[in-house]
Amino acid sequence: MTATTKPDELTGDYVLDTARTRIGFVARHTMAGRVRGRFDEFEGSAHLDGDDPSRSSAELTIQARSIQTSNQRRDEQLRDRFLAMDDHPSIVFTSIGVEPVGETTFKVTGDLTIRGVTRPVTVDFELTGAGNDPSGDFRVAFEGGVTVNRGDWGVNWNAATAFLVGERVVLEFDVAAIRRS
Repeated sequence: MTATTKPDELTGDYVLDTARTRIGFVARHTMAGRVRGRFDEFEGSAHLDGDDPSRSSAELTIQARSIQTSNQRRDEQLRDRFLAMDDHPSIVFTSIGVEPVGETTFKVTGDLTIRGVTRPVTVDFELTGAGNDPSGDFRVAFEGGVTVNRGDWGVNWNAATAFLVGERVVLEFDVAAIRRS
């Protein structure tokens, strides 16, 4: 947050700036150390309440087909066998609560749906910037992450991959959003 931005100035409805937002993941693989990837197609919105952050909310929809790990064969396996994108084309997060932890840190709890399975997760976020851009639009930036067990959503291919690919996956968020109202 800039030194001149006050919490009540954050209040409003926002949309993700998809060109400046990165949604990534890291998974351990016994043969290759860590595999890093990202999703290239997503959309999201948020309502921020600067006076009472607990009244804030967020939604995110990710297209499973957009997964990228810089390896075409692996990407196809992730889309088809792990994420079952033909039957479940979207990964969806809908917040159900926001808890301020510090002046610029928050715990955002919500329902994460992958492969048609919905489970609660809590993502730690930090407000890393807020202010007007050169064109006069008000923007906010957040960084956050959470570690999930992919097995909780049935994200697996077969017994061999259960052994070769770690169950814990770190989801990483580097978010930029533009206030619309």
